[in-house]
Amino acid sequence: MIPSKKLNIGMSLAPTWLSGDAWRRPDSGVEGLYGSDFYLDIAQRAEKAKLDFAFLPDSLFLNTDLLTNGTGFASLDPTLLLASIARETSKIGLLSTASTTFFSPYIVARQIQSLNWLSRGRAGWNIVTALDGNSNFGLSEMPNPEERYARAAEFTEVVRQLWASFPQEALVLDKASGLFADADQVRPVDHEGPFFNVKGPLNLPRYDKAPIPLVQAGASDAGRAFASSVADAIFASTPDMAAAIELRTDLRNRAEVRGRQGDDIRVLPGLSLYLAPTQPEAQDLFAETNARLSRQRALATVLEMTGLDLTGWPAGRKVTARDLPPPPEKVRSRTHSQLLRRMIERYEPPLEDLLRRPEVIGSAHWLVVGTPTDAVVAIKDWAAAGAIDGFVAFPGGSVDSVRLFLEQVVPALGDLGLFRKDYRGTTFSDHLCDR
Repeated sequence: MIPSKKLNIGMSLAPTWLSGDAWRRPDSGVEGLYGSDFYLDIAQRAEKAKLDFAFLPDSLFLNTDLLTNGTGFASLDPTLLLASIARETSKIGLLSTASTTFFSPYIVARQIQSLNWLSRGRAGWNIVTALDGNSNFGLSEMPNPEERYARAAEFTEVVRQLWASFPQEALVLDKASGLFADADQVRPVDHEGPFFNVKGPLNLPRYDKAPIPLVQAGASDAGRAFASSVADAIFASTPDMAAAIELRTDLRNRAEVRGRQGDDIRVLPGLSLYLAPTQPEAQDLFAETNARLSRQRALATVLEMTGLDLTGWPAGRKVTARDLPPPPEKVRSRTHSQLLRRMIERYEPPLEDLLRRPEVIGSAHWLVVGTPTDAVVAIKDWAAAGAIDGFVAFPGGSVDSVRLFLEQVVPALGDLGLFRKDYRGTTFSDHLCDR
């Protein structure tokens, strides 16, 4: 059965196709990693494929332990980079990431609204509370999730108030009379709350031709509560179909409790794609990319996320729910920890299988290793099961995965009626609503 609604598809500009040892391939283009042309090429290809948006995640710290063999989360500023891409594209949405834990509402409101003007209505805001980076912002430790999301809720409300404080219609621009704007329509927000005191108004008018979509990253209980109240879409890790169905069902129910429609919030999980012309080639690509993955690092991840020390664990012995100790009091990502524990409880994998799972070696994203046809079948199945409203593509292993996704997978989804064959609007909001 083909779903009646079309999928919303985004393309991550984070160069996951350079992860592991993939950056060492002759055609990787890694030399251009810190220039705009590297990302512009991918964004233009994604626009040619009629994708909803190009997405740039962000981390506000450098992991020097990982820097020897990879980027260690080093990256360009997402909003600045997307502003440069805006001038060279015309239709694709541009989803930037800004932290509510480390930034101020006024700065974020101005930056994202500036991007909306520069792109003529194609900006979006990926709202994150962040998992690390506190030491770069004067914090001795990360606030707990409940505090982070309470701050995020107030932060987002202030940003929306600031966007509304200076409507575009206040601009008169009457050259004959000399009236530039109707100042009576521009009002302060005078916000006073537990986390922020902001007078306003914003020193930039709102681009009234297109609302700015809000996307929330994270699927903890606190994250779901927040997303159900404000988000147009949620970006989350769902390593299997059952996890995606549970997340989507829960979010739709929460949205309806808050007086919204279930369709108001779209579930867009990350989809990690290792693509090649044949299955064996795809498996080889995945193996080569992760060949230098440290076993000690994988074991350390399991220990940090679950409290289970697998050092010296027999290779063939299964890891079961009975082996799991009580959850650690503090973990870097509560969502990631819960997904890893859930997988162990559900599948009881042998040690070697566990250490290769996406919950351990990556960000717990949905993983497809195979041909473009394999990817199309998987996406069709997840859509038919009501697990997704779309997804964000994270091609891996090589630039060929990017090409195969955009040039073969996406057109095949269009042929199935699962995705558009051309844009019907010009703004990010238009694309999200074109279903």
